[in-house]
This record gives sequence, structure tokens and C-alpha cells, in this order.
Amino acid sequence: MPDLEAIKQELTWKAVRSSGPGGQHVNKTASKVVIQFDVANSQALTEEEKMRILKKLEPRLTTNAVLIIESSDSRSQHQNRDSGIERLLDIITNASKKPKPRKKTKPTKASKFKRLREKKMRGEKKENRQKPSL
Repeated sequence: MPDLEAIKQELTWKAVRSSGPGGQHVNKTASKVVIQFDVANSQALTEEEKMRILKKLEPRLTTNAVLIIESSDSRSQHQNRDSGIERLLDIITNASKKPKPRKKTKPTKASKFKRLREKKMRGEKKENRQKPSL
């Protein structure tokens, strides 16, 4: 489990003008927040966690292994910053979780019997499509 407080210290964020409708207010306030987290150079993550995050979040990362989150849900810059940080921390904790090892199982006797019975019925159905012999 990564140290979330240490990750918060490594975040860089900036406020930018939000897009979309909003009237005159949107043209003069920078309420949208862009948060960046450099996964590759993070001191808060172990090497194992970094590798897991880099592998799982590969499509979301830039070429420099930086995770970028944008938040513009609210008209308040502070609320957008808080929600963006929360979202980023959720993404990092989910990506750094260790996957459970798969337990090998065998099919039950009933499932084998059911599969063979259905296979037999499919074969009979196909056999009945043929022209009858004289």
C-alpha cells in the first residue's frame, strides 16, 4: 500500500481556464485543475509498486511516465483540486494492488455430464438435417 501523504507532497498542479458553457464567469476564472504525478521518479513508491503502476496505467501515462488528471466538475478551484487529488490517489492505490494468485479448479462431475449431453444433442440435431437414406 503506497504512502498517500508522501504522494500528495510529490504532486504538481496548476489551474487553467475551464472549457464549455458557463457564461461570462468562465472567461475570467481559472477553475479547472490539472494535476501531474511523476510515477517513474517518485520517492513515495517502492520499485515493485512503480513497475505495477507503469504496467497497469501504461495507456494513461505520458512518454515520461507522468500521470495527468484534469478536474473541472465544480466552479470552485479548491473543490476541483481536492476531487482531482482524490481521483488520482484512487487510481494509484488500485493500480498498485498486488493481484490475487489464481486457484486452479477442476470441472465438477455434473458439469462434465451436462457438457457431454448437450454435445450429443447438438450432434443429433445436425444429423437430423441430412436427407433420409432410402
